[in-house]
Amino acid sequence: MIRSFLRELVSGPIAPQLRKFVVVGTVAAGLQLLLLWLFVDSAGLYYLVGAVVAIECTIVFQYVLNNRWTFRADRNEGTRAFFVGLGRTNVVRATAIPIQIGVLYALVAFQGVPYLLANAAGIAVSGVYRYVFDARWTWG
Repeated sequence: MIRSFLRELVSGPIAPQLRKFVVVGTVAAGLQLLLLWLFVDSAGLYYLVGAVVAIECTIVFQYVLNNRWTFRADRNEGTRAFFVGLGRTNVVRATAIPIQIGVLYALVAFQGVPYLLANAAGIAVSGVYRYVFDARWTWG
């Protein structure tokens, strides 16, 4: 599965779109990790609570960038379409949160991985899921 994902990233009919999705996701992941660090180390939140809050903060950010750039040809234009798409991406990403939080928790609790590194792994794992469902439903 990962091998075919990486192959599609380089070549294949969806390669340009997939690369853009990865770029947006990488920028959002950096923002999410920064927010997580601030919530945990500065505000004193429990790392799992901080992760959920950080995820929610980046959902709108990612939707706007993906709608304007990644899925430009299928962009949700107009107020109604924009908000319907935002609702759909929220459903997709809300269903991806348990995947990301599960990976985060498992790596921290059972492997002793630092929470920021574990969260980055969770972002990567849930990113494949998010792309498939966003590409097919949010902008499909």
